Amino acid sequence: MAYVLGIDLGTSSLKGTLVDNDGKVRAIASSEYALSHPKAGYSEQEPKAWIKACSEVLGQLKQQVADFTVGLAGISFSGQMHSLVLLDENFEVLRPAILWNDVRTTEQCEVITQTYGSELQQITGNIALEGFTLPKILWVKEHEPQIWKQTRHILLPKDYLRWWLTGNLAMDLSDAAGTLLLDLKHKQWSEAVLEHFEIPKNLVPPLVRSSEATGKLREAVKQEFGFENDVMTFAGGADNACAALGAGILKHDVGMVSIGTSGVFLRAQPKFVDHQGKLHFFAHAVDDHYYSMGVTLAAGHSLNWFRDTFAPDKSFAELLANVGKIAVGAEGLLFTPYLVGERTPYFDSQIRGSFIGIDARHTLDHFARAVLEGITFSLKDSQALLDPEHELQRLVSVGGGAKNAVWLQMQADIFNMPVTTLEVEQGPGLGAAMLAATGSGWYADLDECVDNFVAYGDTIMPIPENVDKYQRIYEVYRKIYPQTRALCGEI
Repeated sequence: MAYVLGIDLGTSSLKGTLVDNDGKVRAIASSEYALSHPKAGYSEQEPKAWIKACSEVLGQLKQQVADFTVGLAGISFSGQMHSLVLLDENFEVLRPAILWNDVRTTEQCEVITQTYGSELQQITGNIALEGFTLPKILWVKEHEPQIWKQTRHILLPKDYLRWWLTGNLAMDLSDAAGTLLLDLKHKQWSEAVLEHFEIPKNLVPPLVRSSEATGKLREAVKQEFGFENDVMTFAGGADNACAALGAGILKHDVGMVSIGTSGVFLRAQPKFVDHQGKLHFFAHAVDDHYYSMGVTLAAGHSLNWFRDTFAPDKSFAELLANVGKIAVGAEGLLFTPYLVGERTPYFDSQIRGSFIGIDARHTLDHFARAVLEGITFSLKDSQALLDPEHELQRLVSVGGGAKNAVWLQMQADIFNMPVTTLEVEQGPGLGAAMLAATGSGWYADLDECVDNFVAYGDTIMPIPENVDKYQRIYEVYRKIYPQTRALCGEI
């Protein structure tokens, strides 16, 4: 049996998804690692932890699948976006990686916006935010000049891991799009951006397509794990691009809603779209395609917070067991999920969440339903920007929002669109495996690969009566942000 392996290098763990040449997942392995928060707003990680985790995952798969070391044909990668890895001339790590969720770079973002904001948005398709890579580079230049002086290579996490496995430097277009250094229209490093911020071009790696071969495993790695044949690696993609691929989001009339700690509303785009900085816009892992997405910062995080704060003795199943008995709109109770600020459509780090309309008749079940509705309303804000012409015909729901029948119906009603689930959800790792399978020549293209790898589950249709009710409630929800913004600033 022949296999491909998708490695997903996430924020808290590395996961390996092994798929055979029939498109069936044969094994899954994972290994966790820690984050470091040396100061308020800082979020860092040691790149050596990713190597250790990868070694553990390969070892687990060797134990789980008897012919793993004989049948493995290719490896590809999905990775956390934006996080900065700096290497010296000997490829030694110079400092812990500064992660995507590190917010120390507000000052750098302000400088970028004031001095080069409109030009940057036109070139990269995005505005400067703390999560992106460029502000992190500028922070290192300003605060750690000795580190910057030694820097010879700028990488993202999965690309560092691939270098360790192969000895080759590369970065795919979908991940490069999240650095704010890529000329997105022309699919090349932007000479203008690099020159403006005095970043030597020789510090960034060669650009490649997501399904492009990036070299065989080093001999030392082959021997360590007992691989009997050469194993080719393929570039891979950013986590959101790979998650979209794993959900079959290739065409512009199908969108994806993903509810994890944060929430994402995403659609593929066949051509460059100027969102004027109101949405994120990146290269897709599919050649010559892009994707647009809006983000709710505290989606699943809001539900976690609510449970941990008000019902710590309940499981999520217990907490949500009765929300289906509560009427649409939670009988006048509204929740805004702005616990840590909000991304789309406000890009506001100061706004905070609220419950509006609390009444003596409201119970824990009312509050729980209001939290689910508020998270979904926030994602509808992104839908409004992403699909103004109502071209989307269907949504694929993944993550926590796809695991509860009431929440799925809520999504169908609030988005006013059929919502489909995946038969088996494997996340970005499956998308990475699909890139390896296509790169290995198993399929003519990713469309054919989707037909073999992605299986859909049930489709939930919107209920017209609920759609009408939610539309009226959503109009009220939209008024909460402008009414509470000043108050949040004062308190």
